[in-house]
Amino acid sequence: MTDRLHLKALNFYGYHGVLPREREEGQPFEVDVELGYDQRPAAASDDLDKAVDAYEVYQCIKTIVEGPPCNLLEAVAQRVADSLLDLPRVETVVVRLRKPHAGFHEGIEEGYGVEITRR
Repeated sequence: MTDRLHLKALNFYGYHGVLPREREEGQPFEVDVELGYDQRPAAASDDLDKAVDAYEVYQCIKTIVEGPPCNLLEAVAQRVADSLLDLPRVETVVVRLRKPHAGFHEGIEEGYGVEITRR
């Protein structure tokens, strides 16, 4: 599928990580997603019910990133992907998840992240 819906630079605060300090104090997380789906029915009808609702996508991501903690970014990204693939019409998902201020880790000055693609 070549049609994509993009949500970029979504910012949330969560408690994911393996270090006790990450679990106690939390930190910011940034998320970008790309959702692949056939946009022709929505474009032809100008009807939100035939599209993927960006607000619903945002709420799914927020619930997971601000929800129960995971040790690994990979696990958080997978939870986001799974929840988005459960939405009507979504065929593919790319999730980019970053810890932009991974100050709990020496030598990582601009954060780190993961990217996953799921169908």
